[in-house]
Amino acid sequence: MDERYPFALPPLPYGYDALEPEIGGRTMQYHHDKHFAAYIENLNRLLAGQSAYQKWSLNKLCTDWEELPQDIRQGVRNNAGGVFNHALYFENLAPTPVSSPLAPLSGAIARSFGDSETMKNVLKTAALGQFGSGWAVLCADKGGELRVVKTANQDTPLPLHPLLVCDVWEHAYYLDYQNRRGDYFDSWWRLVNWPRVSHDYEIWMSRRIPVPQP
Repeated sequence: MDERYPFALPPLPYGYDALEPEIGGRTMQYHHDKHFAAYIENLNRLLAGQSAYQKWSLNKLCTDWEELPQDIRQGVRNNAGGVFNHALYFENLAPTPVSSPLAPLSGAIARSFGDSETMKNVLKTAALGQFGSGWAVLCADKGGELRVVKTANQDTPLPLHPLLVCDVWEHAYYLDYQNRRGDYFDSWWRLVNWPRVSHDYEIWMSRRIPVPQP
């Protein structure tokens, strides 16, 4: 993501209650307006007196945080990752009806996983297997191959290109599902905006190599 300081909270792409009954309006309001907003506010505060780093893109802040001054290093790592992950999370959800992956992403899914159901199971295993807070992420590498990774806290999978992220911090689901992370994942999966994810993959690959279809 190429955004730079000062960062601003992007509007939710849909109404708070648009994802019900899968994810409740109260959850969406707190998640977007409180949690996501807090990461943006904290990141801006940390960079406010750091003119040398205010030109860094969000991607660079996430990947090169070890180059930052020690007094802001960990804070920027946590909050830049929080901004990056949450921006992708909210962008990649949409109200039902359920959509499906489009080409060329559908071809990449077939090559990497066999089919979408297998990919879902791999992603769900990662989401349920993440101890404590973190993310399960569908990523593309430079050659267009797909893989699923999990990250702790607000770490990102960069330099892999994240296409789809499932937030497994409790604030993302506890009001609706309590400790039933698996039920939350299944509901989240039904809300994935596959046309948008597919378009993201197509753009990623257009900057690299042609993608053969199976």
